[in-house]
Amino acid sequence: MSISFERDGDIVILAANNPPVNALGAEVRRGLSEGIKRAVAEGAKAVLIYGEGRTWFAGADIREFGKPPVEPGLPGVCDEIEACPIPVVAALHGTVLGGGLEVAVSCHYRLALPSTKLGVPEVNLGLLPGAGGTQRLPRLAGYETAVAMVTSGRPVSAAKALEAGIVDRVEDGKPRALGLAYATELVAEGAKPRPVGARPAPQAPDFAAMRAEVVKKARGQLAPVTAFDAVAASASLPFAEGLKEERRLFMSLMDTDQRKGMIHAFFAERQVSKLPELKGVAPRALNSIGVIGGGTMGAGIATAALLAGLRVSLIEMTEEAAEAARGRVAGNLAGALKRGKISQQKHDAMLGTALTTAADYAALSDADVIIEAVFEDMAVKKQVFAQIEAHAKPSAILASNTSYLDINEIAANTTRPADVIGLHFFSPAHVMRLLEVVVADATAPDVVATGFELGKMLGKTTVRSGVCDGFIGNRILSTYRTAADHMILDGASPYEIDRVLENFGFAMGPFAVADLAGLDIGWANRKRLAPNRHPRERVSEHADKLCEAGHFGQKTGRGYYIYEGRSKSINPDVMPLIEAERAALGITPKTFSDDDILRRYMAAMVNEAAKVVGEGIARRPLDVDMVLLMGYGFPRYHGGPLKWADIQGLGNLLADIEGFAKEDDHFWQPAPLLQELVASNRSFDDLNT
Repeated sequence: MSISFERDGDIVILAANNPPVNALGAEVRRGLSEGIKRAVAEGAKAVLIYGEGRTWFAGADIREFGKPPVEPGLPGVCDEIEACPIPVVAALHGTVLGGGLEVAVSCHYRLALPSTKLGVPEVNLGLLPGAGGTQRLPRLAGYETAVAMVTSGRPVSAAKALEAGIVDRVEDGKPRALGLAYATELVAEGAKPRPVGARPAPQAPDFAAMRAEVVKKARGQLAPVTAFDAVAASASLPFAEGLKEERRLFMSLMDTDQRKGMIHAFFAERQVSKLPELKGVAPRALNSIGVIGGGTMGAGIATAALLAGLRVSLIEMTEEAAEAARGRVAGNLAGALKRGKISQQKHDAMLGTALTTAADYAALSDADVIIEAVFEDMAVKKQVFAQIEAHAKPSAILASNTSYLDINEIAANTTRPADVIGLHFFSPAHVMRLLEVVVADATAPDVVATGFELGKMLGKTTVRSGVCDGFIGNRILSTYRTAADHMILDGASPYEIDRVLENFGFAMGPFAVADLAGLDIGWANRKRLAPNRHPRERVSEHADKLCEAGHFGQKTGRGYYIYEGRSKSINPDVMPLIEAERAALGITPKTFSDDDILRRYMAAMVNEAAKVVGEGIARRPLDVDMVLLMGYGFPRYHGGPLKWADIQGLGNLLADIEGFAKEDDHFWQPAPLLQELVASNRSFDDLNT
């Protein structure tokens, strides 16, 4: 039974037992509904609801997503609980999320353990709380707290929930025992039900100002703004009418492309690390890692490993450089301490016994995984791997953090290629959630499994990639950035392109991102690729001229933009460089509409992504989507570039690419996989199963 029914004197106990997270599936909902009815019919004086295992109801049952609704629905169950003529007590622990919180606030009395987290994260699925949460929360917690919770999706602590009035008590102990004691006390006092829906709504604040702030933070996402409107409806409508308005708004979001994109992202994030070839393959032991190179990237990797509880040996070329690297790690950990991510005791232990810095590769002798994070040059990488191999224990995994270089070539230069793998972290490595595990031709399955295990330990979204220049993410990035550079040559400005992409949902446009990363990085990569450049390749040179003048973006205060403190303004030197380049090439600039810019940029991204999947560099379209979502700022509510392409229609995209190819059939070569999918009337999503 997902909900067990038990009698303890005058009190009925309804215990949820639907592991692992007591999801509110159809059987659970049915058990709650029937349990409430039976308790009343049998003359009980109170009902206690609690969850067995590690949590109260942690939300909806994801197995029901996308399927026809099964009665009883959650809104009806919540209404039944609230309408119960005897007191209903909720004993909360674990994660009280989504529908779980809506059930809780439908109860008349609420007790929580101190470690409980309470939230309504539906906006992260492109939805809003649809079982009364937008109407009950403001009546308990007021509009400021309710709006913050509903529009952000962020959970609050039990202490915050107590302060806000969402729960009545916070006590430590076992949920069942605490809840039974509370219910017994209420019966003895003759307490009556306290339906939240019967409470008057609080006085309405300045909703116009609050809504404007939500719109600003939402950056084009529909769900937070719609959720706000549902909360605001509680101020002007009677409770029953407010529930109807909430339901109407909920259903309006169900029909949106954004909801489709965010549901896709939700499932893809859970599916991406599940690889059939790793089923039954055990990872190697993983207790300590070595990191070579203590710059920003190496220090970030070391910090991430320390935060995951691993021992770290950080190697630099000199003792002075090693000490400077320790300082970078210490700075990262100080930030984690300040934000409350770690205690002072853990902070001190990490810098004390867990971290070793040295200028001698012999310090790597006990490391289970050794990651080089040195300068992006093949000759340098090979020298470092020779040193690693001389000191690593036989079971150690040898990893490169390269962003572009050939892992097969690195592995072939060792005597143990089966132990070599790429672990491409994204900077800052202790913050960014993406890790590309790059599998070379000779990489052993247990080495791949260990790469994924390390990603899991570090809290990363881990994606498998094959070997090619740039792997999944940087290869696709190079292509859509090239499309942007072509548009600049042909008449668009960097600032128009940035604006269009920011309106699409990116936090920053591609040229602002280039400034942030450092224009010298792209400059170095262009110089690396120049010897093998195709004669027909169109190469824009204005960025190189900026670099030649020492303007590398934010790090030097000037790039495409000028940076003064936190302010950013257009660099007036950029457009004259671009205009001079057009004139030298004999190009008459043309006007690009916002739609023209977006279509070309996204077509280039999708087309290259289709090539990456078609060549097997990414195994599935969802792998590409997660890389772009987690590492490149692609707007989550679009689901990733290939999900976005499915929603737009692959035939439309292919027609665009074929049209662009009439101008430049060297750059615009349709991906064979895209052509196959259009011809067979299939989608990228069909390849994910």
